[in-house]
Amino acid sequence: MQYRKLWWGFILVMVGSFAVLGYFGAEIYRQAPPIPDKVVTPDGRVLFTGEDIRNGQNVWQSIGGHAVGSIWGHGAYVAPDWTADWLHREATYILDSWAQVAKGKPFAAADAETQAALKIRLQQLLRKNTFNQPTATLTVAGVRAEAVSANSQYYTGLFMNDKALASHRDAYAIPENSVKDPARMRQLNAFFFWASWACVTQRPNETISYTNNWPSEELVGNKPSTDLVFWTGFSVIVLLAGIGLLVWHHASTPEDTLEPGFLPKRDPLLGLVATPSMRATEKYFWIVTALLVVQVGLGGITAHFGVEGQGFFGFPLAEYLPYAVSRSWHVQLAIFWIATSWLATGLFIAPAVSGVEPKFQRLGVNFLFGALLVIVVGSLAGQWFGVMQKLGLVENFWFGHQGYEYVDIGRFWQIFLLVGLFLWLFLMGRAIWPALKPDADGRPAESRHLLTLFLISSIAIAAFYGAGLMWGRQTNLAIAEYWRWWVVHLWVEGFFEVFATVVIAFLFVRLGLLRIQSATSQVLFSTIIFLFGGIIGTCHHLYFSGTPTSVMALGATFSALEVVPLVLLGFEAYANLKISRSTPWIQAYKWPIYCFVAVAFWNLVGAGLFGFIINPPLALYYMQGLNTTPVHGHTALFGVYGILGIGLMLFSLRAMNTRSVWKDGTIRFAFWSINIGLGLMVLLSVLPIGLLQTWASVEHGLWYARSLEFMQTDTMQLLRWLRVVGDTVFAAGVLALAWFIIGLKTGRSLVPTAPNRRPTPDYELADAEV
Repeated sequence: MQYRKLWWGFILVMVGSFAVLGYFGAEIYRQAPPIPDKVVTPDGRVLFTGEDIRNGQNVWQSIGGHAVGSIWGHGAYVAPDWTADWLHREATYILDSWAQVAKGKPFAAADAETQAALKIRLQQLLRKNTFNQPTATLTVAGVRAEAVSANSQYYTGLFMNDKALASHRDAYAIPENSVKDPARMRQLNAFFFWASWACVTQRPNETISYTNNWPSEELVGNKPSTDLVFWTGFSVIVLLAGIGLLVWHHASTPEDTLEPGFLPKRDPLLGLVATPSMRATEKYFWIVTALLVVQVGLGGITAHFGVEGQGFFGFPLAEYLPYAVSRSWHVQLAIFWIATSWLATGLFIAPAVSGVEPKFQRLGVNFLFGALLVIVVGSLAGQWFGVMQKLGLVENFWFGHQGYEYVDIGRFWQIFLLVGLFLWLFLMGRAIWPALKPDADGRPAESRHLLTLFLISSIAIAAFYGAGLMWGRQTNLAIAEYWRWWVVHLWVEGFFEVFATVVIAFLFVRLGLLRIQSATSQVLFSTIIFLFGGIIGTCHHLYFSGTPTSVMALGATFSALEVVPLVLLGFEAYANLKISRSTPWIQAYKWPIYCFVAVAFWNLVGAGLFGFIINPPLALYYMQGLNTTPVHGHTALFGVYGILGIGLMLFSLRAMNTRSVWKDGTIRFAFWSINIGLGLMVLLSVLPIGLLQTWASVEHGLWYARSLEFMQTDTMQLLRWLRVVGDTVFAAGVLALAWFIIGLKTGRSLVPTAPNRRPTPDYELADAEV
């Protein structure tokens, strides 16, 4: 009866949440900023066509897209946000032109009364929506056309080869001739114009822009709207109410613990014999380790581009590996190795749970491994060819760089990966299915509820990556962002989270440290609470991406609820720590369990604290596109999902050969260096930079917080260099982890044994005494 209620709750949350997300997705389609067929002056001169704007979006994607600056606040942080930068340059050009006519001096030198009058005049010019729906024509005033021309000249010089802008390119880590074709450059300018036009032009019959008045720009009247302030306050109230209810539930629910006398006296996995397919997953973990090392190395190179934009300690690295490529590879490899670790753990656990090795399972695991290698090498090579401008725009979309962060591999590789995920799902399903069948007496399997949720999460992992196929080559950016966050938020942060929760519960049940009944109810309840906020909470990524105000209301409310279950993660961490000390033999699994403890910590700090800092609309209004976002990104993506991937890898390798004894020294150093290094990286460098940028954004506007003038100050340079401290400690930990994993194969990480004799570790001696 208890399970039935939980399952009904799960179904209602899933159906209701996706109905809401789907309905407001349709509203995003309907209210997305329109792309005009023509942009013309009052005398009929055509500045851009709709095809120019769409092709310009493809040019932006081909040079790295979100890996080169940002659009609407999404992307990288070394170069400017192009929408904020373009808008500010356009506004200052027009104001200077008018001030010269009125007073014979630049706007900054004019008296306060003149400045106030000109700013009101500017706002009336730029905020008025002059898009004609029946003719699909956008008309811009003559002075604005002049500003567009001036901006286009500046950006052409910046992205091509104007020697006068060499210092700008160096500061922004943009190589000379990033765009090699003048025709492509004209199209890129058209896209930048349209994206910034959406930031200031008011929606029909409303007083806010298409991006809800983002970015902050005092000159054009972009300031927080009433809705933005209201929903910020409401989100805080919802957060406090949710925390109160969950704490009350936790306090009123008796804790289900196993008495020490009922714990297994020996490791239940000692008798586990790894099947051929389970052993075939070992090479997945070698690749996980290799990709992790490469990814961290690329992270160091990417961070160094922030202080030496074209080189690496004097070597002209950008000529061969530009920032856009190193950052793209750094992010994409993180997705690859984390996902590979989780998927390999699933392939390892499935036959162990069911006790059945399906026919040709090992062949399927090996085939999937080969496909993985092809996808990794092919997609990363395609990104390099795309950014180096060696592909046409159509070819780039299919095989090169799509430009959208986290889902920027070419469409062909996306499809290839989706097929691979469904192959993984097939292998998982056929291995798990026998465990769902009734026993010989016709009684249903006790673990069927937990296994069912395991299969549901596996299906979701395979299916929800398909959201990345929902946009086309020239889909409106607002619509592409909607689907992109389905992948990033629902796939990565949503159903992988459910999958991980179920897997950890399985591991503890299999070790006899959790009862199957309590594990099942806890996992179902946690999943309901998490998805209740998480699915609709996807909208908090879309506040300023050309979406209607209703999306802000939903995002603010439900993203606050996402934080609620994270409040109790301290109890989870303590429970896992108690498990690690509950019985002597469990010390063999000390480091995987310590990883699970670290995951709970980073979930609370990285996903919870640093996530909520940027979730409320008013906070994100000033922080979107600043280094406060990578604070959350690093501590959540690596701190939670990365360390969990490491923990699952260590558990699988431990269970693959339970009779070996690990040396503790190297893995201890690796664990603490990785976690301490991640903390130092954030606290010494990324967080202070983000907070100083936030101050600048509130004081002057986002354009200034990302500008050359602010980011190249001595203070900001010092803070960027301080990242070396944390990065070095972190990298040392990653290298130690790789050394340990290699040592498991060579025997260097194992306690030596006499021939035909297994050493008896201290924890087994203690167990024997008990």
